[in-house]
Amino acid sequence: MGSVLAIIPARSGSKSVKDKNIRLMDGKPMIAYSIEHAQKANCIDRIIVSTDSEEYAAIARKYGAETPFLRPAEYATDTALDYDVFLHALNYLEEVEGYIPELVVQLRPTYPIRRISDIENMVNYLREHPEIDSMRCVAPAKEVAYKMWHMDGQGMLSPIMKDIPECYNMPRQQLPKVYYQNACIDVVRTEVITKKHSMSGSKIAGYEMSDNFDIDTEEEFEKAEEYLKITHGNKTFVFDIDGVIAQIQKDLDYALSEPNERMINIINRLYDCGNKIVLFTARGYVTGKDWSKVTEEQMKRWGVKYHELKFGKPNADYYVDDKMLSMDRLYGLAHEVWKEFKEQ
Repeated sequence: MGSVLAIIPARSGSKSVKDKNIRLMDGKPMIAYSIEHAQKANCIDRIIVSTDSEEYAAIARKYGAETPFLRPAEYATDTALDYDVFLHALNYLEEVEGYIPELVVQLRPTYPIRRISDIENMVNYLREHPEIDSMRCVAPAKEVAYKMWHMDGQGMLSPIMKDIPECYNMPRQQLPKVYYQNACIDVVRTEVITKKHSMSGSKIAGYEMSDNFDIDTEEEFEKAEEYLKITHGNKTFVFDIDGVIAQIQKDLDYALSEPNERMINIINRLYDCGNKIVLFTARGYVTGKDWSKVTEEQMKRWGVKYHELKFGKPNADYYVDDKMLSMDRLYGLAHEVWKEFKEQ
């Protein structure tokens, strides 16, 4: 079985987020996450960072990657192609070391959140399908390409997709599903790069994902960093019960409350990540009735994982209340956490 090489291309500088490849994200340079992903993937035999910066190279070596060369300046511009970067790396390794891997895995340093199983699944797929040149990650496109247009200098439109007559007038439900490449992982045979002079070849398999953590803006950087902080644990989350964990019970008969299973899944995943979960409720404030036993029984029956149950509002890093915007914020931020929980 041939060797699998991971190459992490990390040129210095960035116009959108300054020095984003080495910018600290939850205490570590962003490039460190891709190095760690490669280290955790049992299928990867060697990890190389291709960079034009000695500063970047030193950081890469600190976190366990090799930097046997500095990338030439002509391959470190905004317009440099992945093909040129990877061909340079592979040519160097063959000429200097006589090293020729079977497969090359591209892990972009701007993707700090990955599932290791995805890397291993993609490498295994290419090993099991020798007729395939490469495999890349894709995600369902939110915008339908069949409803997109070109516009010429006179303002006249022509459809991008022409295989279906007047597809732009059809309901989107009747149109083929379209995917975009989300830049998370690419796996390609070495000979496709060195002999076919391509980063993908002609037979390209798709590996479907539903998320995208590629960092290109400050907003994306902040979202990914907050996600990492949450999944790394050691945070305190306080959840209101009614309106968050339980559906609103208008007549205040809380014994009839129904669970919000989506939120319970998120809470349990946060608990499993090592965060402290505190539940609070104002049940009984209006009715004067003691709902403690009913509440405890419901949390047990619904399978809610938590550390404390309080009547009142304790101190916390995060508050999640049905009357606060933070509830919507958590739904968006924890969407991938919840999907990962479902897959386990």
